[in-house]
Amino acid sequence: MIYETPHDWIRSRSRRVLLFGMSGLGKTYLSSMLRERGAFFHYSVDYRIGTRYMGEFIADNFKREAMKVPLLRELLMSDSIHVASNITFHNLAPLSTYLGKPGDPSRGGLPFGEYADRQAQHRDAEMRAMTDTVRFIERAETLYGYENFVCDTSGSICEILDPEDPDDPILSILSNHLLMIWIEGSEAHTAELVRRFDRAPKPMYYQPEFLSDAWETYRAETGLEEDAVDPDAFVRWTYARALAHRQPRYAAMARWGITVSAEEVAAVRDPEDFEALVAEALARRG
Repeated sequence: MIYETPHDWIRSRSRRVLLFGMSGLGKTYLSSMLRERGAFFHYSVDYRIGTRYMGEFIADNFKREAMKVPLLRELLMSDSIHVASNITFHNLAPLSTYLGKPGDPSRGGLPFGEYADRQAQHRDAEMRAMTDTVRFIERAETLYGYENFVCDTSGSICEILDPEDPDDPILSILSNHLLMIWIEGSEAHTAELVRRFDRAPKPMYYQPEFLSDAWETYRAETGLEEDAVDPDAFVRWTYARALAHRQPRYAAMARWGITVSAEEVAAVRDPEDFEALVAEALARRG
C-alpha cells in the first residue's frame, strides 16, 4: 500500500484514495465533501463511463426514440435541434436508462440479447475508466495543481476484476497509486438498500455469468417467456442476490487496502474527520 502506517498517511504531501463498496453507502458523499472542502480532485468513474465511453451510445438511444416522433424527426434531420445527455456526478439517470432492464417491451423492457450487449459495453467502459485513473492523477496535479485525489468508483468495480489474483492488472495499477478503502455495510444497511431498491428499481451492471444464471433461473421459476418478463420484477428479484454475490468480492478487494464501516463514514463531517478515520483504519490493519 502507498501508506503503510498512520504516520505515512498523516505526514504525506499528497493524499490519494480510492473508495469502493455498495452503491448508497457514502462513496459519492465523501468524494463530494473532499472536493468541496478538502482540495481533492474528484474522479467519478460512473461520470467517466457515461461521458467518455458510453456518451455516444446514450445520445444515439435518445435520438432513436426522438426519430419516432415526426416533429422531432424533422428537426433532427435538418440539424435544428441537438440531443445530448446531461450526466452529472449526482445524476447518472441517462446511463442507467441506457443500460435498461430485460423483459416485456410494453413495460419498457429490452430483448435479453440487446440488454446483454449493453451490459458488455458497460463492462468495457468501466475497465477503461478504471485504468484511466492513473492518467487523471497526473492530470489533476500537472494541469490543475491538485495534490490530493479521490477516485469515486462504481458499485460494480468488483465485477470487472479478480481480487483473488495477486497479479490482477487493474488492482495492481490502482493499489500502486492509491489507498484502496472499502466502505463496508452491515446487514441492516443491506436490508435498507434492498428496501430502497424495491421502491425504485434501477438498472445496474452484472457479471455476465451471474446475469445469465439469474435470467435462466428466474424464467424457470416463473415459467415466463423472455418477452413476458416484468422488467422491474426481474431486477427486484435479482438485486439482493447481486449484493450477496458482490460481498465476498468486496471483502477480497479489501485485502489490497483498508476497511471502514458505513457507520464510520456517516459520522465524517469534514476533511479532518476523514483524515482521522483513515489513520485509525491503517492502525487497525497494522
